[in-house]
Amino acid sequence: MKMNPSPLRISAKHLGSLALPDACPRCFWLQAKMNFKTPYAVFPGIFSSIDSYSKKITHLTRNRSGHLPAWLENDGISGDPISGLHHSTFQSIESDFRILLTGVPDEIIRSRVGLFILDYKTSRHTDGQDALKPMYELQLNAYARIAEKLGMEKVKRLALIYYEPITDIGPDDIPALANDDGFAMRFHPQIVPVELQPEIIPPLLKQAREIFDSPNPPLARDDCKNCELVERMATVLQSGRRVDI
Repeated sequence: MKMNPSPLRISAKHLGSLALPDACPRCFWLQAKMNFKTPYAVFPGIFSSIDSYSKKITHLTRNRSGHLPAWLENDGISGDPISGLHHSTFQSIESDFRILLTGVPDEIIRSRVGLFILDYKTSRHTDGQDALKPMYELQLNAYARIAEKLGMEKVKRLALIYYEPITDIGPDDIPALANDDGFAMRFHPQIVPVELQPEIIPPLLKQAREIFDSPNPPLARDDCKNCELVERMATVLQSGRRVDI
């Protein structure tokens, strides 16, 4: 009797990792089997705090003035931010693949022409960030897929909003930035458009399902550094001896 495959809950971000040129199927298999909870993974909470702060700036500006911040409206992004989005409801069942696709974007703006889906990045837009763009593109397109499958308006546009810290300051800037209670940091917004490509989602859902269903770990990608470390960790556990890196 053929058994149904186990359900797989996967976030848009984790699905996006398969879109990277150096994606490793063995790493993805291990992460999926571990419910994407890997050891020693530490993500500083300050970045989540800054993303939350960025969202508050957007919402409070809209509430106070009736307009979104100028850097968004000057780029053609206008409308009303949608509040109350939660991962427990912002998700879609991908029945063809027995996958629950989850994840909540940093911002969805409802306008007269459709939805703007935005994701905030507290970072400078560098070549290193460009290397991650395939993952971000998949992630934002997955959010668009979820929104439309939930019956929300048609998605009009996707964009990454980089909030780049302004660290080049001089003595004349200090009065506006520092006082007895602490200091402020300014950020420069840079908007990077992301193309709407709904067709890129199903192939990666299929790939994720196939990797997860494999009874044994797939072959590692050539020169995968994470796989090398996993092998060395296994050697340490088996031998009890230190392994030089």
